[in-house]
Amino acid sequence: MSETEPATAPTPLLLPDGRPAAEAWSLDPALRHLNHGSFGAVPLAAQERQQELRAEMERSPVVWFPTLPPRLAAARRELAEFLRVDAGDLALVPNASAGASVVYAALTPRPGGEIVVTDHGYGAVTMGGERLARRWGGRVRTARVPLDADAEQAYEAVVAEIGEATGLIVVDQITSATARRLPVEAIGEEARRRGIPMLVDGAHAPGLLATPLADAPYDFWTGNLHKWGCAPRGTAALVARGPQRDLLYPLIDSWGAQDPYPDRFDQQGTIDATSYLAAPTALALVEHTWGWDAARRYMDDLADHGARVVGAAFAELTGEDSRVDVGMPVPGMRLVRLPGGLGRTRVEADALRDRVARELDVEAAFTSFAGTGYWRLSAHVYNTAADYEYFAEKCVPVLGEWARFGG
Repeated sequence: MSETEPATAPTPLLLPDGRPAAEAWSLDPALRHLNHGSFGAVPLAAQERQQELRAEMERSPVVWFPTLPPRLAAARRELAEFLRVDAGDLALVPNASAGASVVYAALTPRPGGEIVVTDHGYGAVTMGGERLARRWGGRVRTARVPLDADAEQAYEAVVAEIGEATGLIVVDQITSATARRLPVEAIGEEARRRGIPMLVDGAHAPGLLATPLADAPYDFWTGNLHKWGCAPRGTAALVARGPQRDLLYPLIDSWGAQDPYPDRFDQQGTIDATSYLAAPTALALVEHTWGWDAARRYMDDLADHGARVVGAAFAELTGEDSRVDVGMPVPGMRLVRLPGGLGRTRVEADALRDRVARELDVEAAFTSFAGTGYWRLSAHVYNTAADYEYFAEKCVPVLGEWARFGG
């Protein structure tokens, strides 16, 4: 938690007409939605815009698809402005994992080449790296970064795995399971000095960080706009800088294949691209209603409050300190240690997520790292202090019982 925790719970954000912020979304009122970080939540305005676009597409698909590339190019310019990057560096992809797959498919084969990842990496992206290493006849080297490592310690752990055979470095900007930052800027500088390509998995960064790519010293970055940015699902950006970006092609060859990067990504046959076109509506809703800076401050204050309240409830129940030092914390996300026996593996954590939704009517994220289970808090503007106070009062005792009796 930050050293400047608010003394009281943050005041809930409201819509301009005084209604709760949650009324701008269509979230099920029978559930408590405490897991924005996994799939995001799309505001009604963006849902309606996407439905309008889909209706236009279905009215006349023969007119729609030929005119799609310039519309996507215009959307890319708006999204690039939000991310504060050059639109010529940004391609649209369905999600961050797809962006990583594009990079894996493009790199020049390096026989015996090694790929450096960390033990905090997102599983699907790491698996893609392992598949690339097999194609190269090489291997993956995993940097072990302690959960509480500071920036220097994390940097040293990653750099220690880099060697003469390293052909690619893959590092999360914000880790999914452990809700912490990694020093991608410093690692990127070292990678550039050694002439090694680097891919940054910024899945959680857009919207959560104001400038996720400012002066980025790495070759490839990919991030989801459908998480904190609240765009319709299936909306992500792939940003590539330098000469290697010309190696990048969509995973599906289409009629734009001969176009330069990133234009070639704007023509993908009959794919439903309405999520890309509606994404600026979602970003604009937050900006015009509260402003992204104010929204981030609220999410961070609320995350502090939620972690404090729920952590105290677990501590009272178990007699153990549930607070977690993640070394490099991020806005809007926190970890709280679960009682022993809960969520020790990814499979157990996912099963716990499903059971809590089914039996306790709460959407929550549970993660694991090094054999320990955690509740991962990820707050957004539609959440309030009451959500976390409810979890502490109603869910923590049940989780304690499940831990006591083995689930």
